Amino acid sequence: MRVREQAFFFTTAVAPDRAGQGVDGGNWCRCRIILLRIIKQDFTLTESNRTHGKECNPIVVEVWRGGKVESRHRGAVAVVSHDGETLFSSGDIDIPVYPRSSLKPLQALALFESGAVSRLELDNSRVCLACASHNGENEHAQRVDAWLHDIGFDESSLECGSHYPYSDDARNALIRQGVEPGPLRNNCSGKHAGFLSVAKCLGVDPRGYIEPGHPVQQLVKQIVEQVCDVSLDDVEPAVDGCGIPVYGIPLRNLAKAFAAFSPRATNDRFADARRAIVAAIQEYPYLIAGSGRFCSRVTERSSGRVITKTGAEGVFTGVLLEEGIGIALKIDDGATRAAEVFMASMFARFCRDDAFRAALDDESSVVVRNAAGRAVGRVTAAAD
Repeated sequence: MRVREQAFFFTTAVAPDRAGQGVDGGNWCRCRIILLRIIKQDFTLTESNRTHGKECNPIVVEVWRGGKVESRHRGAVAVVSHDGETLFSSGDIDIPVYPRSSLKPLQALALFESGAVSRLELDNSRVCLACASHNGENEHAQRVDAWLHDIGFDESSLECGSHYPYSDDARNALIRQGVEPGPLRNNCSGKHAGFLSVAKCLGVDPRGYIEPGHPVQQLVKQIVEQVCDVSLDDVEPAVDGCGIPVYGIPLRNLAKAFAAFSPRATNDRFADARRAIVAAIQEYPYLIAGSGRFCSRVTERSSGRVITKTGAEGVFTGVLLEEGIGIALKIDDGATRAAEVFMASMFARFCRDDAFRAALDDESSVVVRNAAGRAVGRVTAAAD
């Protein structure tokens, strides 16, 4: 029964005329409260649908326990070829979403545009770290620390804030040592070392490099506008988890921007930089994420055929390099477990390499185990 129909039924059948039926004041007040709740629910649903399009996004991932679906995740995905053709889509791919960290390979283009890569002699490991949402393992932190010192900065220059490492082993080691994590352990510390590198090469004061009006973020914004084919001048930025501005961009545009990382894409002013970023991630897949992480596993398992990047709140971007296909997706409820499975299923669907497709079997259908290690279900992409 629709919400408005529920309200009508309630007012005509459940809550008849107060005077005619002798409903006392207390009961009538309770009736009015229930009715207001129904109306409020209708308004909330209407606002939600207005925000996410006229129709809800489809169910794209299911969580099975035994023979029944226990939970469902809705979302949207855009699959775009290197020549800009939309090959496949599901859900609303034209409403802006926050790309979060899935945008990092595009933001890293600023390292090349500013001349930082050549002038500061940044090797592939540092280019990869600029794209990373890393685990905060020792190697990640040590490499970022060395990078900062080489360009005349230190950990205190980072404006990304601190959090415990994503890696359980790294986090537990710090706790046992009684050490509070510093900004080097932040998953975005490599990107921020990149921003400081850009500031140095632009010859500007690095302080406040995370602010929307700072020359570093202005350059990043201009690049993102160009490669995503969007105008962000009238878009009010939100604040990302690491403090930088984040702008809403449609999935269709994100997928097109990532398809351009393919060698099959038409050359433009960013072509050399894109090739360098791909080569960096192919050489250092561990640095893009870390031990046990989806982004690192997929690049390793594909022997570098695939580059993929996670973002907070269920966002993923990626490119099938040889096929010339870019993919961008968003899970409505922000669940990473669903985003990873959905992304793996898209790679398997559009990849032409049988060996890699087989290697994705345990990524596109993940076993759910109970506390005793028994397989009790699976997380899998929903049938089309």
